[in-house]
Amino acid sequence: MSTVLEHIIVVGDRVLIKPRTGELRTRSGLYLPPSVRENEKVQTGYVVKVGPGYLLPTPPEWDEPWKAREVQYLPLQAQEGDLAIYLQREALELELEGERYVIVPHSAILLLIRDEELLEG
Repeated sequence: MSTVLEHIIVVGDRVLIKPRTGELRTRSGLYLPPSVRENEKVQTGYVVKVGPGYLLPTPPEWDEPWKAREVQYLPLQAQEGDLAIYLQREALELELEGERYVIVPHSAILLLIRDEELLEG
């Protein structure tokens, strides 16, 4: 049984992120409605899919159209499973199979956490 995510190809320097649900209460115990939590400038979420990266310039030998050529990319730092802290204003929201996701350019990601021990604590 395949899911929609298996058929999605993220393009260029974009990253597909599953947002983490924020804290429901402040430190003093006040309840935060979803509209307040979603309007924060910085959000966190888990990287689900990553695009191929930044397109590298065309080599000069590509001036000869009969030669076989392959497009080259500079890979992104983000990897599937990373916890990303990203700028909310750069995020484009979408819903897939009833789940909320965001697509952000790699440049909107401020920090990546890859260490499993840090994620647990």
